[in-house]
Amino acid sequence: MRIAIVGAGGIGCIYGAALAKAGAEVIFIARGAHLAAMQANGLRIEGDRGETLLDKVQATDNPNSIGVVDYAIFCVKLWDVESAGTAIKPLVGRETAVIPQQN
Repeated sequence: MRIAIVGAGGIGCIYGAALAKAGAEVIFIARGAHLAAMQANGLRIEGDRGETLLDKVQATDNPNSIGVVDYAIFCVKLWDVESAGTAIKPLVGRETAVIPQQN
């Protein structure tokens, strides 16, 4: 199962880390310093339930490089919905489910 996390911030990273730990192929779409940190160091989630560490993650700022996925979990803020919605068109095929998770 291929899953794109669109907006790999606080909410997206929590979902993505849990899905990756469960065995799904997860590709994080992020930007800026957060993207660079994920590419260099993986992903570390700390919370009330303990720590989750993914030593290596697939992370990009280019949705065109991913291809069609089974699920796109859409975790962007309101002001980025329109531009992110346009940007993820290459991820969406006939069977792709887009799941909005507004935070």
